[in-house]
Amino acid sequence: MAIDYSKEVTPGRVKQRMVYESGNEMAAYAAHQIDYHIMGYFPISPSTEVAQHLDLMKTEGKHGIRLVPSDGEHSSAGICYGASTGGGRVFNATSAQGYLYMMEQMPVQSGTRFPMVLNLVCRSVSGPLNIHGDHSDLYFALNTGWPILMCRDPQAVYDMNLIALKLAEDPEVRLPVMVAYDGYFTSHQKRRVQTFEDRADVMAFVGEYTPEGFANALDRENPITIGPYMNEPDYINNRYQMSEAMYRAEGVFERISAEYQELTGREYPMLDLYRMDDAEVAVFVMNSASETIKDVVDELRLQGIKAGAVAPNMIRPFPQRQIAEALQHVRAITVGDRADACGAHGGNMLNEIKAALFTHGNRDTQVVGRVYGLGGKEFGAEDGRRFFELAIEAAEKQTVNIPFDFYGHTPGDPTKAPKRLLKPLNFDELKTGLITVTPNEETGKLAVKIPPLRSLTKKPKRLAPGHGACPGCGIFSGLELFFKGIEGDIVTLFHTGCAMVTTTGYPHSSHKATYIHNLFQNGAATLSGLVEMFWERKRRGEFEGLGLQEDFTFVMVTGDGGMDIGMGPAIGAALRGHRMIIVEYDNEGYMNTGAQMSYSTPLGHRTSTSGVGKTQQGKSFHHKDTAQIMAATGIPYVFTGSEAFPQDLVKKAAKAQWYAQNVGLVYGKILIACPLNWMSPDDQGANIVDAAVSSNFFPLYEVEQGVTAITYNPEDKNKKVPVSEWLKRMGKTRHLLKPENEAALQEFEREVELRWSRLKARHEHPDL
Repeated sequence: MAIDYSKEVTPGRVKQRMVYESGNEMAAYAAHQIDYHIMGYFPISPSTEVAQHLDLMKTEGKHGIRLVPSDGEHSSAGICYGASTGGGRVFNATSAQGYLYMMEQMPVQSGTRFPMVLNLVCRSVSGPLNIHGDHSDLYFALNTGWPILMCRDPQAVYDMNLIALKLAEDPEVRLPVMVAYDGYFTSHQKRRVQTFEDRADVMAFVGEYTPEGFANALDRENPITIGPYMNEPDYINNRYQMSEAMYRAEGVFERISAEYQELTGREYPMLDLYRMDDAEVAVFVMNSASETIKDVVDELRLQGIKAGAVAPNMIRPFPQRQIAEALQHVRAITVGDRADACGAHGGNMLNEIKAALFTHGNRDTQVVGRVYGLGGKEFGAEDGRRFFELAIEAAEKQTVNIPFDFYGHTPGDPTKAPKRLLKPLNFDELKTGLITVTPNEETGKLAVKIPPLRSLTKKPKRLAPGHGACPGCGIFSGLELFFKGIEGDIVTLFHTGCAMVTTTGYPHSSHKATYIHNLFQNGAATLSGLVEMFWERKRRGEFEGLGLQEDFTFVMVTGDGGMDIGMGPAIGAALRGHRMIIVEYDNEGYMNTGAQMSYSTPLGHRTSTSGVGKTQQGKSFHHKDTAQIMAATGIPYVFTGSEAFPQDLVKKAAKAQWYAQNVGLVYGKILIACPLNWMSPDDQGANIVDAAVSSNFFPLYEVEQGVTAITYNPEDKNKKVPVSEWLKRMGKTRHLLKPENEAALQEFEREVELRWSRLKARHEHPDL
């Protein structure tokens, strides 16, 4: 679409400056100008950049927002809700499954009337997994009691973020407000954007926040009860009051929008109407697609067709009256929904527009509904023309042949069905008999014998070559080494992460054995259900005669922060004692979404959300010791491993399999290199993880039946190296070696030594 920049530069009463930024950057820019008190966040594409940009500005001292990294979106929503009860300003951003994971919290916040602003960077909802833009997540938000503002471009993202806060805090509304824009189409699209030049003008518009007059948890003179238990009469009254506030939000939005137009020259009515004054046919689409459709309208007008376009700037409350007025003389309209309301005979916007027309007495306008653009499928001018063709046809026939359908899908072709490219793994080749695991009758512990590693190379790899991992990635070399110690059939479940994304690009898969994926947080629960189904079906004799020679080994692979958001389900599975292995590849961050900080990121390490600058020097707190947490659940076997010590890892894999098949859940943690985000050479991964072990940062040990044993002690081998020797090998940590960061380095070294001393004490005293 050709951009007329003269139309984009609008006069106003305040000083404005022009920037060239994306939607995510503008959400962060608006937030930093407002200088919110708190942002609780968790990375998920495509919204992750909002927190990244704010962290970058924080390192440069440009705002004072307290950025609180959570262990999952449910937690981030809780952080934000708790912060909002404290009488300050709160901000957040999320997408897709992240929003759904938050969703339990959404009506709580609106029902208790605490304002905040949430940016929903709209994205497809799994499954199967797709990270591109549509409105699947947005439609789940419609009934949560949050006013929802819509953004067609990065300019609107900036403007709506300012308007949203003023709307949320208005005494007539007092509700949390959502700002919705399209993932990748708007979130990553660079455009010229006008912003307030002076923060003072921003604050004059939104108002300095004064919690006086509104109940909050930090007013000791007026203690309050937040979220009490309510019986039926009180609850329906509460719902009524919230409903009234939602409908009042329409008038308040129009008033604020008029004020904003006077200041900036930019107008945001409830409905964006394009050439609708005399339109006979129209198309309704939202957000980024609404800009594309305007070009089609202009093209059709040149052909003598009275075409127009309708797009909402607010969908909660729904602009019912405005829709009815805009369409009163329109003969037919095609309504495009970028998500399906499954089973409702049309998407949400289609059915709400039909209801608007019916409510206001319009029985004449023909309404066509199409679901389009799912999974980020582009909406171009040719698609817009097709939508108008549908409306023109309905206008001419005064009827709609197919009221609702999908648009842009393709019929399946049986001749192109995915074919198996790899033969199933041969059971006999996988069970070599070269590894022996023998329980010691006196101690109950396992004795493991493994052959020279070269003799295990004949075992076929569990993962086929051709995956999409970065050069030097340590995930698959580490996992394949671990799998060398596993005999026989396996079923694997992979958490969302690099290992999952790079091996399963439909219609291809690198997995030679059965593979399952579920959401980032719920892998352990999912696999535990499969484990119990296997053993129950086996108990009932349902596998007899099917050639099942041995028991499966069930392995869950996690990493990229999966033991943050997935920690709760993992602990639950451990306490229940399911016979399975959880193996974590620890790359010290959320690498699959762009190297954000996770709880496994060590103190002081640089990530895209723990930047290095004049006001902060990397992550501000120590890393989580997942192995010790899992050991505290009392599971039979916990281990740590590294591909730099292959014999040690293979032995531990063999033990893990025995315990997982005979006793209960096993947890293992393998440190793996991520050259891209560790900022290290591609060919140095094994050397870097070796140094991590030899510096005692990542000690190799096992906890077998509650007894800790160090399996490699660099001090005994006279191979211990300073922590700085490990740190200097990675670009993400070299700043710690500068004189001005000596205190942070010493604090990190003290923590490494403290954890190592505690581990040695447990090794020397079995009762610890």
